This record gives sequence, C-alpha cells and structure tokens, in this order.
Amino acid sequence: MPIQCDIITQERIVFSGEVDSVNLPGVDGRMGILPHHSPLLTMLDFGEVTVRVGGREEYFAIGGGFLEVQPDHVTILADSAEQADEIDLDRAERARQRAEEVMRTGIKDDPDRTAAIRVSLLKAQVRADVGRRRRRAHALGSERPPDLSERKDRE
Repeated sequence: MPIQCDIITQERIVFSGEVDSVNLPGVDGRMGILPHHSPLLTMLDFGEVTVRVGGREEYFAIGGGFLEVQPDHVTILADSAEQADEIDLDRAERARQRAEEVMRTGIKDDPDRTAAIRVSLLKAQVRADVGRRRRRAHALGSERPPDLSERKDRE
C-alpha cells in the first residue's frame, strides 16, 4: 500500500504522487518513511530525498525545511527543492567552486556573510551530488525512471 508524498517549496509543487517509501535528511540524520508511519513533525537538513515506487527511484536535492508525516501522507515543505533531472550539473559545480573560493579568501570578519556563504556552499554541494548521481545512472546504461510526479505547473 503506497503513501502520498508531496514535496513543496514556496514557489511550486515539485513532486506529488503515491510512493512506496521516502528517504530524506533529517537534522538528526537520515530517515526512512513507509506507509503507516507514526505521526511526526521534524526539521530537515540539506541533502538528497529519494522516493521509491516499485523498483524505481527518483532523486531530489533539498535545502532544508520541515517534514510532516501522517500514516497515509508525507509532506516535505522545503526551503528549496529540485528534481535531479532539473539540475544543471555544470552550473552547480561552478556555484560550489565560487563558494569555496570565497570561503578560502577570507570572510571571517563578517559572521553573517560567512554563514550565508556556508549555506550557499552546502546547497551547491547537494545539488552537484544529486546531479552526479543522475549522470552516473545514465552512464551505466540504466533506464531513466519514469516521471513520477504530476507537475502540471511546469512549462
């Protein structure tokens, strides 16, 4: 029996569909959600979300947020979220390199800017990791999983 999963940002519904399981980054570590899970409300960290339907998986990069779990529904309210196929790997790598360079050149005298650059670096690393996972799967000749979401809002 599947569980309804919604991944939502302030701008759009990134994913909505029935899944067999969800694996995601909680602030206290990774967690897996199956149908009939106990109710839960927790904060999410930056990282990869994996939704599984049958033997297929779909990957998303999220930038923190909140998770609400009910026995028949998982809602991920993410600060930012992208499906792996949406990630421009070259752009994500350039953003990561820029953030690393700013961290190296010294911004230690401005704690707010340091924190903002660390968040940018973490977001870029997650996006690049999820994008690389998709690219590796294609290079190995695996079949691209079907689009599991109902993204009517996309052009």
